[in-house]
Parts: sequence; C-alpha cells; structure tokens
Amino acid sequence: MSAVEASGEPEPDRPVPRRLLTARGLGDRLFRYQLTATGLAVLAIMAAVGLFLLLRAAQALRVRGLKFLTTAAWQPDVHNFGIAAVLTSTLLIAAVAVTISVPLAVGTALFISDVAPRRLRRTLVTMVDLMAAVPSVVYGLWGLFFLQQHVIGLSRWLSDWLGWIPLFTVDGTRPGEPLASESVYTASTFVAGIVVALMVAPIQCSVMREVFAQAPAGEREGAYALGATRWGMIRAVVLPYGKGGIIGGTMLGLGRALGETIAVYLIISPVFVIQPHILQTGSNSVSSLIALHYGDASTFGMSALMAAGLALFLLTLAVNFTASSIVARSRSGAQSEA
Repeated sequence: MSAVEASGEPEPDRPVPRRLLTARGLGDRLFRYQLTATGLAVLAIMAAVGLFLLLRAAQALRVRGLKFLTTAAWQPDVHNFGIAAVLTSTLLIAAVAVTISVPLAVGTALFISDVAPRRLRRTLVTMVDLMAAVPSVVYGLWGLFFLQQHVIGLSRWLSDWLGWIPLFTVDGTRPGEPLASESVYTASTFVAGIVVALMVAPIQCSVMREVFAQAPAGEREGAYALGATRWGMIRAVVLPYGKGGIIGGTMLGLGRALGETIAVYLIISPVFVIQPHILQTGSNSVSSLIALHYGDASTFGMSALMAAGLALFLLTLAVNFTASSIVARSRSGAQSEA
C-alpha cells in the first residue's frame, strides 16, 4: 500500500501519455505510392522476363527434360543439346574473375576511404567510376590483342608448378618443356577471367568504398585512442563494419561476370565439352553461346537458346537473393535498411 493510500488522501491523477498521430501530407503520400509502384514494377518486369523465357523455352525443355542440364553437346537440330559444358565454363570464368577482382576491389576501396589524402580521393573515385563506364567490347579487344600474349608466360609458369592440381593441368604439355606451343595457353578460361575481373572490379570497388566510408567515426577515433595503428583500426573497425558491403559488392560483380557476353565472346575459343582446365585453350559461356548461335538458329534452336538464357537468369537470381540475405544480416546491411 502506498503512502498516499495509507494517509487516506485521494491519489492525484497520474499523467497519461498522449498518443501521437502522424499525419502524412499529400506529398508524403504521393512519394510513398510512387516508391511502392516502382518496387512493384521492378518485380513485375523480372517476373515478365522469367515468364517470357519460360514460354519460349518450353518446346526445348519438353524435348530434353533433365538431360538439358547434363548434356555437354550443342546440336539442337538433332535434339542433342544441353548446358553442362557452357554452364561449367561460365562458372569457372566467373570464379576466376571474382578471385582476382575481390582483393583488387577491397584494397582500392580501403586506400580511397582510409589511406589516400583527401585532395586525391575525388580523382581516384572519378577514375574508378570511369573504368566502370568503359564498354565491354573495349575490354575484349584489349584482352585479345594485348593481354593474352603477356599472360602466356604466367599460364605456363602456373601449369609447370601447379599442374598437379587438375584445375591447372594443360593437356599435351609437360612441366618445364621449353618447346611447348604457346597456342595451348591462348583463348582460355584464365585469360577471359582476367578480363572480366578488370571489368567488374570498379563496380565492386564503388560499393565497398561507400560502405567503408560510413564506418562510425567514433569507433575509428576510439581505436586510435587505444593505440591502434591505421591497419589495426581498419582491421578492427572498418572491415567488420563493411562486411556487408564486401559481400554485396562481390555478389554484384559475380552477377555481372556470369552474364558478360562480348568480352568473353572475343577471347574464348568455343568448345562443347566439359573443360575444367582453366589454363588450357577452349572455353565457353551461356551468354557467348547465345550471341554465337542467335543469328542462324532455327525455330527449335531458338527455343534451346531461350532455355539456356532461362538457366542463366535463374542462376543470377539465386546469386543475388543469396547475397541480399547475407548482407541483411551484417551490421552495415542492417543499418542501411533501418
């Protein structure tokens, strides 16, 4: 029993919190409706693209069924076709590209956000953004006529020293053989992967840089106050905070690498066998397959190409949805959604 009740005096009225009502103005309502309509339109367009590919690919999928995923040959006119070979090479090219581009993008983003002088940052940001704007055909021509001949030595060295790993094996060569033909190292998955890596690195760097720059200033200063070096501060504050940006930028670059067409088409020598040796000549990709056969495809062949495009579309969606779920659980991703 309270002291007021014990004394017999009436208990004073307790203040009741007033309920706050948010009155949205006309501009706020219109803005909300516009954003909702935009989001629904994006989903509708994605669903329409997937439905279009499914309808156009239905004929080929009915003929092949699950064999479409396990057949390496591409002979749609005789109903012997599948994406086992081109999908394998697509994943290998994307894996090589991401393996090279992610360290490059992370290092560049950290240098711009935490190391470079302030007067130099704007210039570096502009240069990185300009690299992202270069057309893919330019990268393809550069890789075909310049990069490829300078990478042959590296491919030979990797084959000599790491050839015991199946991924780096080159058929028809022996370690240390000085007279081995250079043609076995050209038009390979490795060369295509390097070119694609240089194409996706600026996009990854831009995403990571924006996230690194948003790391809390108080935590940065606290790390310095505790005696951390610049690298210690980056390792303890910036990298854990930017984990979502690293994953998101990596997956965004992976999606771009999976669908790259012109640059890969110019470099590779198309083969329709499962080719796991990344240093050896001969590779393929789903997008290059479509570009190569689109002009002379029959009606059934066009349906087969649409089926290949549908597989690439679903693969890209799976990569992006996986990335978004991982980013949402990270610290930077959770704060960006709040």
